[in-house]
Amino acid sequence: MIGMLAAALILAAAAPPTPNSCAALRLHGQVSQAQACYQTLAQSDDLYLQAEGDWGLGQYDAANTAFRAAVARNDGNPLYRVRWGRLLQERFNDTDAAALFQEALARDPADADAYLGLALVSADGFDGKALEYTHHALTLNPHLAEAQTLLATLELEDSDPVAAARAADAALASDPDALDAMAIHASIDVLATPNTAVPSPWLARIAAVNPHYGRAQEIIADQLVLHRRYEEALAYYRKATELDPQLWSAHSALGIDQMRLGQDAAPELELAYNNGYRDIATVNTLRLLDSNKNFDYIHDQTPNGAITLKLDKKESALLAPYFERITARALAAYSAKYGMTLPGPVQIDAYPNHDDFAVRSIGLPGLGALGVTFGEVVAMDSPSARPPGDFNWADTLWHELDHVYVLTATQHLVPRWFAEGLAVHEETEANPEWGDRITPDVLVAISAKKLLPVASLDQGFMHPTYPNQVIVSYYQAGRICDFIEKKLGAAKLVEMVHDFAQPTTTSAVINQALSLTPLAFDTEFNTWLAQDLGPVPGNFNQWRIQLKALAAAAEAKADAGEIIRLGEAVRALYPDYIYDANAYGFLAAAYAARNDTAHVISTLTDYQDRGGREPALLLQLAALEPAPAAAATLERINYIYPMVADNHRRLGDLDLQLNRNQEAVLEFNSVLALHPLDKAGAEYDLARAYYANHQLDQAKDHVIESLVAAHDFRPAQDLLAEIMKK
Repeated sequence: MIGMLAAALILAAAAPPTPNSCAALRLHGQVSQAQACYQTLAQSDDLYLQAEGDWGLGQYDAANTAFRAAVARNDGNPLYRVRWGRLLQERFNDTDAAALFQEALARDPADADAYLGLALVSADGFDGKALEYTHHALTLNPHLAEAQTLLATLELEDSDPVAAARAADAALASDPDALDAMAIHASIDVLATPNTAVPSPWLARIAAVNPHYGRAQEIIADQLVLHRRYEEALAYYRKATELDPQLWSAHSALGIDQMRLGQDAAPELELAYNNGYRDIATVNTLRLLDSNKNFDYIHDQTPNGAITLKLDKKESALLAPYFERITARALAAYSAKYGMTLPGPVQIDAYPNHDDFAVRSIGLPGLGALGVTFGEVVAMDSPSARPPGDFNWADTLWHELDHVYVLTATQHLVPRWFAEGLAVHEETEANPEWGDRITPDVLVAISAKKLLPVASLDQGFMHPTYPNQVIVSYYQAGRICDFIEKKLGAAKLVEMVHDFAQPTTTSAVINQALSLTPLAFDTEFNTWLAQDLGPVPGNFNQWRIQLKALAAAAEAKADAGEIIRLGEAVRALYPDYIYDANAYGFLAAAYAARNDTAHVISTLTDYQDRGGREPALLLQLAALEPAPAAAATLERINYIYPMVADNHRRLGDLDLQLNRNQEAVLEFNSVLALHPLDKAGAEYDLARAYYANHQLDQAKDHVIESLVAAHDFRPAQDLLAEIMKK
């Protein structure tokens, strides 16, 4: 008896070719037949069929031209716009694709395929609209298998394998040969069984339909990347390219994943690019690889593991000692906390251009994060990548190094919310001044009751449904870890790390580790958070009004007493607001105008203690403090923005006053690394520090360099004479 699939293909071959029949031949591995089918379409007198045929043959420019002509001739036909949009979306033009889908909906508001197109565009951007559009498409056409498959993909990205499997099953019920839906089932199996040598049975089902369907392996690899299992993803990308050597998207994704892990990515990326796969990620990543020649690789060994720093040549001499110091401290702290040694060296790449860091991470500019961890490789912004005071690079590095340990300890199985929450928690554990304080966005979300249940908190990171939800989710996850430690102790967090070292769910771990249902946990956490925040959320609207009044008074140059009155009221309403136009800056200026040094110091100390990181305000504080406190404040600035030579010079002088001679050596070396105009003075200062630290040979070398720069520099002459007496 002839099989149903074979019968369908015979019928398709006997009938006049259509775009669907050509696609069916390709889907089932009938490559030559599919090519002939598309060739027939391309030779049609029908402009729409020509476009579909050219598209199937990979003649994208010709297809684009034919679609444009077909749409011009048939303006009211929404199908032509939807299919043209799908071509553009496939060829990396989401903006114009979305416009075409919207135009199709203007002609037919019930066009499910147009909503599917919008969902695909939104899915490219990882925004919450993807789910909304997908559900709308399925409301209009419950049997649209491609939309059901996309829904399964989105659910799995949100770490909900049950919902993903349900949607994949629906896709297969609508289309038994929905290979991408089978690939989602295979992805669920792979995600549930880390590093297993036993393949998912779904792969056999896919091979039975099309033994060369590499896209299925690529789908699995994509899900592994989204779940931060980068090493495992490599094998699936390679298998995808073996099954289908012309699957250029998989070649590109393999190269980008190799780059994440510090491997040679150029061959795969160049292969994809040279064969016409030139999406933004491929192009940008190839350009970034060309910049590797601008970096130094610095290797160091700490008691708790080896490190490699990849730093721009222009700033490596300055940054390397500080990065090495923070990394060594973090490795010591985390090795003790998690009771483990990392299996290999940690590599830290710091980029002075933020978009380069973003491309390094996801292949695209515009990433909002400060750092990203890929196993034992960390990529992050250099301190010079952002304006002074925008972030604390040491805090960021500490956060990312926690990821290195937690991802390793859990075989990369830890859910995103817990990994991020634990890293945020560890920032303030290491230093109470680190970590972002509660922002207005978070206060608004709390007041609007927009915090997610813990069981679905990953959604806030992967598919945010409102602006800045990712920031809200970071805050919520960090406070959840704070709550767990306060309730049950720090050991409970480490216990949960071990609980996540095997396939499980957030709900199961909450039940097991905390003896609470997720719903009960949410109730307890929200009660605790409300008590911890006190009146601040309720003060928000009043604070916003009064802050505007304070800013207006300062701009109008009001009396210092009036600014102090307004400023103290604003600070009391929301004391953790340390961001732009904060009360602390206005108050410090007003108190200074009244020569009230004590209040300037107390105001700026409070700002500093709450994590304030505007260098100008911290320098104002340091100028008023006694030497030990001033040195500590200047050290804080080093971990915020160490790119100013004068700050290092001031700290070096203080270190010498405090007999911290080794620290003075570090600071004056930093001055030299910043290439100061006064080279003679910088060399002399470094010589002084070496001399105080009893390193006479180094002191001699640098005082001579000072005299080479300015041979009649009397202090250097005197120091050289003193050194020669020793």
